[in-house]
Amino acid sequence: MIKRRQFLGGLTALSASYLLTACGGGGSGNASDKASAASAASGASGANAASAASSTNGNTTPVAKDASGTSADGTTLPASPYIIDKTGAKWTLSNGVIYRNGATVGNTYNVSLVLWYGGRVWHRGTGGQFYVIADVATQWLPCNDPRTAIAPPAGMFFGMNGHNDYTYTPQQIVSILKAMGCKSYRVGVTNNATQLNAVIGLAQAFQAAGMTLLVLIDQGVTDSYGNLWKGESAAYTQGYVVAQAVANALKPYGVTIYECGNELTRQNATVLDFTTAGTKAADFNNANWPVMRGLMRGMIDGVKSVQTNAKCGINFCVNDVGAADALWDGMQPDGSGGYPKVRWDITTWHNYEVYGDVFSLGADGAMPGFDLPTYCKARYGVPFIITEWNTGPEQTETYRGSYITSKLGEFYQNRKTHNIQAVMYYVLDSGNDTYGIMMNGTPLNPSYSAFTSFTAAHPDN
Repeated sequence: MIKRRQFLGGLTALSASYLLTACGGGGSGNASDKASAASAASGASGANAASAASSTNGNTTPVAKDASGTSADGTTLPASPYIIDKTGAKWTLSNGVIYRNGATVGNTYNVSLVLWYGGRVWHRGTGGQFYVIADVATQWLPCNDPRTAIAPPAGMFFGMNGHNDYTYTPQQIVSILKAMGCKSYRVGVTNNATQLNAVIGLAQAFQAAGMTLLVLIDQGVTDSYGNLWKGESAAYTQGYVVAQAVANALKPYGVTIYECGNELTRQNATVLDFTTAGTKAADFNNANWPVMRGLMRGMIDGVKSVQTNAKCGINFCVNDVGAADALWDGMQPDGSGGYPKVRWDITTWHNYEVYGDVFSLGADGAMPGFDLPTYCKARYGVPFIITEWNTGPEQTETYRGSYITSKLGEFYQNRKTHNIQAVMYYVLDSGNDTYGIMMNGTPLNPSYSAFTSFTAAHPDN
């Protein structure tokens, strides 16, 4: 059966919040996949939900607005007397120390520049290192200059999700994608022989067509009986064995991009409250965190043991920068550190409409939004791929068509400044009209025509 996301309904606890069941976009239908649940605390509403325009890396410094309005994007200190952030807080710089509303913010000294950019406050020390303020509001995390425009490799920007159990032949899928202007395709697999054989067939067809197959290694944090792996070491071993088998099978057919796990931060075992946005590490389960971390590390190492030059992605949902930062820096949700770091080659994210605008993504439903791809570009220094995106299944095809045109326009406009390598629509065929862009080989319009019209008019270069 073709899996699909299904709305569970609106929540009233947070503004515009919803729950989605996570099918695992390119997933394979294993037990952990069916048990997973992705949360959504959508972006800020009202004025705060306005899309953050892509800012240029210009040489001029905008002047801070007065205390009644947010400072212009790109405002810096000491060139301006102060910065007003989206919450109305006033930031100043005195003798190399940063203040917010007159109080020091964390431990800062020898600060040469404070920057308001993409909905976040950043600073640079006299030594040249940049830092960004974390959601905990007093912790500064090392990063790169967020204003630097980075263009990812071209050739796979317009992408699509699918499943390994489709009745379409690999050649039919290639033909369908070419007609839609897509050059990349995401599909999930485990080390199950039936699944692997199906994906090998896809890989052969894609290799012959010169197209990119992004393979999701769909290993969950639990075994086939729903039991959590017994500790970080056991999870690492499981991830390693499965990923190594997948990479061994697909290496001969030109697969070089793997996504290591699907929505692992949004499982019953890993997130404490599905209605939180995930901007704080404390939103996640401290006791089970090592299992997730071990699984991710194992999958990355398993792939690399076969293909040292392969690119491995870790995906996140909603606004899970709290999880991403903690994994990247070897931290636990309780704030303790010194643990193994998870370092990925591509940051991958799922961005459904209910989550909010990825370029102005809100924190915990009501907080002002910030530019997530800019944050990830600066923090992790690797390309960004949106491996699942769509509106909700309850929307009409007319609404969906308009949404596709609007979102593709926003993604396309920002691709060369935000290091966005691909955006992969969910899904080719969902077996009905909830998410699929076609059904049983027949296009669903106006969704299909909106997608193909956009790709035809906007080259992937």
